[in-house]
Amino acid sequence: MSTPIFSQAVAAHFDQLCSLLFENLLSGEDLSANLAAEDTLFLRLNNNRVRQNTDVSQCVLSLRYQAGGRTIDQALTLSNQRAQDHAAVLAALARCRSEAAVLPPDPFQVPIHNHGSSREEFVGQLLAPQALLQAIVGPAAGCDMVGFYAGGTVIRANRNSRGQSHWFASDNFFFDYSLYDGPKAVKGVYSAAIWSPADWAANLARSKEALTLLQRPVQNIRPGAYRTYLAPAAFSDLVGMMGWGALSGAAWKQGRSPFKKLAEKEQRLSSLLSIDENFGMGLAPRFNELGEVAPERLPLISEGALANLLVSSRSAKEYGLAANGASGAESPRALDVAPGTLAAPDVLATLGTGLYLSNLHYLNWSDPVSARVTGMTRYACFWVEGGEIVGPINNLRWDESLYDALGPKLLALGQRAEISPETGTYSHRNPGGTRAPGALIEGFNFTL
Repeated sequence: MSTPIFSQAVAAHFDQLCSLLFENLLSGEDLSANLAAEDTLFLRLNNNRVRQNTDVSQCVLSLRYQAGGRTIDQALTLSNQRAQDHAAVLAALARCRSEAAVLPPDPFQVPIHNHGSSREEFVGQLLAPQALLQAIVGPAAGCDMVGFYAGGTVIRANRNSRGQSHWFASDNFFFDYSLYDGPKAVKGVYSAAIWSPADWAANLARSKEALTLLQRPVQNIRPGAYRTYLAPAAFSDLVGMMGWGALSGAAWKQGRSPFKKLAEKEQRLSSLLSIDENFGMGLAPRFNELGEVAPERLPLISEGALANLLVSSRSAKEYGLAANGASGAESPRALDVAPGTLAAPDVLATLGTGLYLSNLHYLNWSDPVSARVTGMTRYACFWVEGGEIVGPINNLRWDESLYDALGPKLLALGQRAEISPETGTYSHRNPGGTRAPGALIEGFNFTL
């Protein structure tokens, strides 16, 4: 996989297509172009053996055309063949013109402007395909391991007819895997920009240890409220629910935000909790689909109080808010939860008696008005007594308000935060992720 060559070729082709499009614009027309590209090696394993091995190189061009107060969006997959793509983008431009002719003006249109230029490249050290398999399966010899590796270059770029130009390229990988012992399983994720045999070995060792603990007698836990420790992956999923409208400026103004009471200062969360949108982690580009550049670090929750909602330019125009570079979806792209003081070796002793949850699953709002979330426990989840793991539990359904779980019930946050990468690969590999510590919560509610 020749990552620099791929990036250079994509950049040159994108620039050529944009120049062609901009040269063919008529008076009164503006155009913005977004590129989503990747060069990815996908590897699927079952029983610690390869079941699928695929390379994917793709480029998708999205156009936003504006004329006469009207906006049209078009998208097409590029062939990376010069003549073919030149014809395709000019045809897309013609479709934009014909569609704009029959649409009414958009009262909340955000005009295309020049928001400046930026260039960020995060160069990694990924293993060559011929070395990758042994690097993964060698340390896992003798394990029943199922996994999904995706690694390579992810590119996002934006240019517009006003002179704006942004480029983001990142070399990274994730290996999302499970270790099985019959019907029991432990889930792990190893993600980085540089493959480290030592880090992979340590990650795998933690999963093996958890799998051994699953062999202890299963504990039948009745529904109720229990002192609960959420490991970083589980806590990442819980705070990730904030991205489902809770931090959206538009959702607040429309009266459908789960954090409406937080935004209107009727509620606050624990003073232990501070959360930022942190693009300094290099997980996602700072620019959005309009090419607007967000602050490198934007406080969202500051010591329990709402510091900022995510506000797109369209929402700002419609509701009279101040835009802050958010995407149209107004969801966090690089959520960063500040760690606390609970050291990893002290977790079980501090928990005392209660539940240790490694993973959560099937999360959804059960009552958005009260910021209440429901979900299931999953994989390596244990009953703990006197600071010692007694045994695994059967899966439980839980139902808890974020105002409570992240408010007065939040007892401590872990000293060490871990990155949970975005592992979505529908249509393309997505940048982004969440960095979060573990969390100790009093009286977490389990209903079934």
